[in-house]
Amino acid sequence: MREIIKESQRIVVKVGTSTIMYSNGKINLRTIERLVRVLADLSNQGKEVILVSSGAIGVGSHKLQLKTPPVEMAEKQAIAAVGQSELMHIYSKLFGEYGHVVGQILLTRDVIDFPDSRKNVTNTFEMMLNKGIIPIVNENDTVSVNEIEHVTRFGDNDQLSAIVSEVTTADLLILLSDIDGLFDSDPNVNPNAKLISEVKEITPYIVNLAGGEGSRFGTGGMVTKIEAAKRVVNNQSRMLITNGANPYILYDLLEGKNIGTLFSNE
Repeated sequence: MREIIKESQRIVVKVGTSTIMYSNGKINLRTIERLVRVLADLSNQGKEVILVSSGAIGVGSHKLQLKTPPVEMAEKQAIAAVGQSELMHIYSKLFGEYGHVVGQILLTRDVIDFPDSRKNVTNTFEMMLNKGIIPIVNENDTVSVNEIEHVTRFGDNDQLSAIVSEVTTADLLILLSDIDGLFDSDPNVNPNAKLISEVKEITPYIVNLAGGEGSRFGTGGMVTKIEAAKRVVNNQSRMLITNGANPYILYDLLEGKNIGTLFSNE
């Protein structure tokens, strides 16, 4: 099954907060630089690359020298506004060094749920890719709210990346995280835990394997990744979860090497 990964032409790569931020709340510039270099090179190869990047609140917290993550919604949204600007500055500068232009797309769930706005989003992605622009996507944290009658939040960027994969009909979604993939038990507790290489069906057993939360500046965990996998597999596409500590791993993944956990119903 891994051989078909080599044929992936349109690829969505999602990077989590824990991958681009150190545990002390500072920006992991080395990982971001490597990620940009690899994505730029994949684009040079002729592949269409879309980056879904978490980290706005983490980067904003770093910029404002906060000791702890924000708690109140208004504070989160204000800090996200700072972080989005700073994060795009970093990405634009680094991609520019490799001769690539990037463009930011900020989404809220209501945009995706309405047919007309969904079509506009799809057309924007297509036009950017046709013009060789690398889209960088994040949830619009500065305006997203989650109320009973007006749900605008995706809830996490794992789900957002799955939706981006869906609306762009991507061949492959890769989630770069701080874990190697899905294990048959918690590797932090059980040293003999085994990595599950392939998942062809999201069964109750697979769902029960998921658990835990992300880093202190993140919102995701394995639960959100399994939910994303459900959406991707239901849309007849593929999703990979792997450790993003060294983004060069993307080369190995796209060469069909048995790394991480692949979700596909093929």
